[in-house]
Amino acid sequence: MSGDRTLTGLGLRLLAVMLLTFMGALLKLAEARGAKLPELMLFRQLFALPVVLGWVAIGPGLATLRTKRLGAHITRSALGLTGMSFTFGALLLLPLAEATTISFTVPIFATILGAIILKEPTGWHRWGAVAAGFIGVLIVTQPGSGHIPPAGALVGLVSALMIAVIAIQLRQLGRTENAGTTVFWFSALSCIPMGLIYPFVATAHDATTWALLLGVGVAGGMGQIAFTAALRFAPVSAVMPMDYSGLIWATIFGWLIFGTLPGEWTFIGAPIIIASGLYIVLRERRLGMAHTSPVIAPSEEAETERQAAPGKTNRP
Repeated sequence: MSGDRTLTGLGLRLLAVMLLTFMGALLKLAEARGAKLPELMLFRQLFALPVVLGWVAIGPGLATLRTKRLGAHITRSALGLTGMSFTFGALLLLPLAEATTISFTVPIFATILGAIILKEPTGWHRWGAVAAGFIGVLIVTQPGSGHIPPAGALVGLVSALMIAVIAIQLRQLGRTENAGTTVFWFSALSCIPMGLIYPFVATAHDATTWALLLGVGVAGGMGQIAFTAALRFAPVSAVMPMDYSGLIWATIFGWLIFGTLPGEWTFIGAPIIIASGLYIVLRERRLGMAHTSPVIAPSEEAETERQAAPGKTNRP
């Protein structure tokens, strides 16, 4: 790939990380104004639909939304909603920077699941990186110290685990479905159960809160598109390090919007977690194992990495 195309991919990835981190900040603001978790999940998907449909319309075309694997999409949506509930829960329970840092454990869980479920060969190098990553988590969370809520840390780790689980399911789905199809059906199908729950949790909101909810959906949808578009220009191994810029954005938004800064232990533990994730990715690239490994980006939108272009399945 040319240098210009790679730089474009890196730029899109950085934009995606910024948008998704901003979405997390909007989530926290909306929740503080009375929006409940089911509402946040519903409007995250509902308000993202027009963005996704517009992207598909100007790209591969709306005809590509047809699918013969509706059952697989339903399974993906069930897993995705479960993962989203934990991801959003972590954002609501933890400071933005700490929630973002814990999400960086996704490649660690992907390695574990790849070894257990997919029976992928995993040597001591990667197991060492996994162990180092969890040491980093212990440093950030400081169990028993009251540094951060234990429930929030647990929810964040379960979120990362769910994203890794989803990656394995999407490896199969991505063999026949392109990115637009997968993203559309996830958003559309998710609105059905959340719409059924909504009447039981719906509350009156002012214009500002509705604007925040709209921003959650639009920022999330645009971030999803940017994540996918980045892989049209650069491989995962090149763009994935950009995902860790999320900690920078989380620190900035946390300070500007909420007046909080990460604790000193986060600055110590985060580099360890990031280094472990990067080591896993770079080693798999070196060993030529990218086509069989579910290593993915640490974000709610990681599933879109599976297909950078219509009709193609990318290396993870």
